[in-house]
Amino acid sequence: MVDTSDQVRPLAPSADRSTSSDDESATAVTKSRRRRWLKCCAFVAALLLIQATVVVILIFTVFKVKDPVIRMNDVTVERLDLISGTTTPRPGSNMTLNADVSVKNPNYASFRYQNTTTTLYYRGAVIGEARGPPGRAKARRTMRMNVTVDVITDRVLNQPDLGSDINSGLITMSSYTVVGGRVKIFVVKKHVTVRMNCSMTVNITSRAIQQQKCKRKENRSVLASDAQVSLRLSEEAPPPGS
Repeated sequence: MVDTSDQVRPLAPSADRSTSSDDESATAVTKSRRRRWLKCCAFVAALLLIQATVVVILIFTVFKVKDPVIRMNDVTVERLDLISGTTTPRPGSNMTLNADVSVKNPNYASFRYQNTTTTLYYRGAVIGEARGPPGRAKARRTMRMNVTVDVITDRVLNQPDLGSDINSGLITMSSYTVVGGRVKIFVVKKHVTVRMNCSMTVNITSRAIQQQKCKRKENRSVLASDAQVSLRLSEEAPPPGS
């Protein structure tokens, strides 16, 4: 008989045995997945950082909030009642001035402004005031508006130096215009108040604005725009060059 104790026993299946090569393979797969995940996170973070940098650069360069520009294009005398045969305004009557005002918006977003206010002075005394409705100047466009100011001639007649001005045939007045509003680009909001001082000389006989000088003032800087123009009642000044 054959001794069964000397028979060779079959080896255990390889699938049932854990080898070091299998452990190393699993560890390599885990590390590979982790590296891919870290690369993906780094790529997303870099992309977000680049986008944020581009937005910041655009905000402070191309989309930088700029101050709107207000300009007095034209002023005409619509009504002026004089005593017959003289150059003296009729007591109790009103003189009406019509101002063509433009608001230029240089930004890539609209400029929403509140009520505009124009005050007229003669030798330091307030002789008229006008208020314009709120509005909106579109991006990189110019909004034009007509402002009508009723001058109270009785306040003009009460000035002691009026006689010398009437003898010269010229009355010098000044105006003060305020436009306040807001510009919003992305998350950046800027409240802007633009002010403009103008002085004008009215020819009593021809009812024309003979000379006009204006100075604009924004929040951050002062921009002077002095121009002497000769205007007639029936003429319009050409639009200012943009």
